[in-house]
Amino acid sequence: MGRKAKFNDTTVSSGHGRKAKKQGDPTFPKGVLVKEEKELSHRQKQRARKRLLKKQKLSEKVRKLQQNNGEKVDDAVTEDNIKNISKLLKIKKRKKSLKEGPRNDSFGRKNDQMQFDNDINVSDNEGVIQDEQQKIKRKKLLDNDTEDETDKGSSDNEEYGQNGEMDYEEVDQSEEDGDSSNNDDVDLLPIEKANKKLKKKQEEEQKLAEEEMHDMALQQCVFTFPTKEELADVTNLKDVQQRIKDVVMILSDFKRLRDINRSRTEYMDLLRSDLCTYYSYNNFLMEKLIQIFPLDELLEFLEASEVQRPMTIRTNILKTRRRDLAEALINRGVNLDPIGKWTKVGLVIYSSQVPMGATPEYLAGHYILQGASSFLPVMALDPKENERVLDMCAAPGGKSSHIAALMKNTGVLFSNDANEERIKAVVGNFHRLGITNSIVCTYDGRKLPTVIKGFDRVLLDAPCTGTGVVSKDPSVKTNKDEVDIQRCCTLQKELLLAAIDCANARSESGGIIVYSTCSILPEENEWVIDFALKKRDVKLIPTGLEFGAEGFTSYRQYRFHPSLKLTKRFYPHVHNMDGFFVAKLKKFSNIVHKNKDAEEETFD
Repeated sequence: MGRKAKFNDTTVSSGHGRKAKKQGDPTFPKGVLVKEEKELSHRQKQRARKRLLKKQKLSEKVRKLQQNNGEKVDDAVTEDNIKNISKLLKIKKRKKSLKEGPRNDSFGRKNDQMQFDNDINVSDNEGVIQDEQQKIKRKKLLDNDTEDETDKGSSDNEEYGQNGEMDYEEVDQSEEDGDSSNNDDVDLLPIEKANKKLKKKQEEEQKLAEEEMHDMALQQCVFTFPTKEELADVTNLKDVQQRIKDVVMILSDFKRLRDINRSRTEYMDLLRSDLCTYYSYNNFLMEKLIQIFPLDELLEFLEASEVQRPMTIRTNILKTRRRDLAEALINRGVNLDPIGKWTKVGLVIYSSQVPMGATPEYLAGHYILQGASSFLPVMALDPKENERVLDMCAAPGGKSSHIAALMKNTGVLFSNDANEERIKAVVGNFHRLGITNSIVCTYDGRKLPTVIKGFDRVLLDAPCTGTGVVSKDPSVKTNKDEVDIQRCCTLQKELLLAAIDCANARSESGGIIVYSTCSILPEENEWVIDFALKKRDVKLIPTGLEFGAEGFTSYRQYRFHPSLKLTKRFYPHVHNMDGFFVAKLKKFSNIVHKNKDAEEETFD
């Protein structure tokens, strides 16, 4: 119902009620804040007694060690010394136990500790225990401010005793575990740790045994030189192949595996003759290849040169796209893939149910059969629209048609070749591919500067010995000699100087000359470029190709211009395409030095 109303009450409240008054500060009787001293538990007494006995034993050992070493005996042994000595003794004890073998009882340490605690008589050394109790009480009073921090986490309290101190044995054990194993091994049992170390040791011993067996096998590999009759009468190529492998292995570690009575020259002569026999090369060309490649890489090159490169085609972007062409050929039963990320117009053909040179797409000019390595010079040339471009050696027209496609049938393309019979293939391909910006001519490339000049870009795919396309033309193995290389080298130098003279150094977008060969011999590649750098005002620039090995800056006793490392080499055993060489030159002056031209007759 509520309180009774007092309408006529005019009394004034006397203030706060009795319970609402402010209370004064609390008062405590004396001695309340002081904590009563509690007697140590049975476990605490045992641990204190154990520490005391441990100190006494360690101090005795320290004194004995000092006496044995002739040092001054120190009666007052500090706790730091005891801890250090304890750690050393524990490490020695652990090493000894590992040598003897793992203990049968995985909980042996805890059982021994419990037995040690039970054997101690509680009534002994009561005075010592009282001293320890006083020390613990004083330590408690001093550490009252830090009790909250030490009580964090039950795992920490389990490791430490109630006195705030860790047992010496536990400290030593934790240090031993930290030194002898990783953090992952801390939770392992002693027998598991010992087993882990044993496995590691067995693995090391097994590795050493394998190395010793390998060395013994190499030492026991006794190689005997074949007689002249055996070399003359070759009946089994497998024997020759095995002999090649043995000689290569001996030459790889010649100092240890050699026959003392045989020189390195004899081994090399035997290897060269066996390689010529097995791969059907002549001695001259095999000697050249041995000088270019290391022995292991030489075998890879010779094996790769025996295998045909995969068939590749180039899409004619003037008439179709690669995606549409691939779809049409797949519908005709052709198994194909893109060549790689480095080209957007190439396709590699794995198998086909129809001849690739007679499909309706081929006859319509949607693609042309062309090797993957032939894409590279045109990619390095990088022709632009509305430029004047010269292809000095154009037959059969694969590279020229690629240039016209990149120019999108704009500008002017001069396709020249000295052979009138081969130039017919250029005309046929141009008609089929729909190229309309080309002028086909049959001049001698060396005389072209006297006919026409001022080209923005010039491509010279020079005639060569063909040592990079052995898989296409196996006759190269036997019909090439020193005279052929010298003849090609002289012709290449003359053509390159003519190509440089045809280029215009003042061209806004060009002044570029690209030199390429399908040979891997330095005489036809680096020597020719180094010669042109001395004769004309040109310099090497990066080819822009994403892959390929660097050109040689040194070859045997010869040294070339350092910028030749900007050239690119391609090998069948590395890049899975025909051996090729590509160099890109930039012309920076149209001046022809007469004193240099006087030396053009001597190209050696």
